[in-house]
Amino acid sequence: MGYRRAEEFLPNEVIELIQQYVDGANIYIPRKQENRRQWGSKTSYRSELQRRNESIYQDHLSGMSIGELADHYYLSEKSIQRIIRQEKRRNVS
Repeated sequence: MGYRRAEEFLPNEVIELIQQYVDGANIYIPRKQENRRQWGSKTSYRSELQRRNESIYQDHLSGMSIGELADHYYLSEKSIQRIIRQEKRRNVS
């Protein structure tokens, strides 16, 4: 998301109307619903995280402790516990 000056693309009437509500403040204008994309849809990061989480779950099933998994994957123990819970639910369904 880039920063753009309103004067570059909005008519003065629209700028004056917006100024009645937020004079000089930065505002975020969300995308239209039909133009929204899910997080991670432009990169492979989402699938990489899923593979990592599956690997964590398999390592846990193989006998690695929460502490060992946290050290191995450079995550907190709470994050490891959350991932294991999520993967357990996903594999039961």
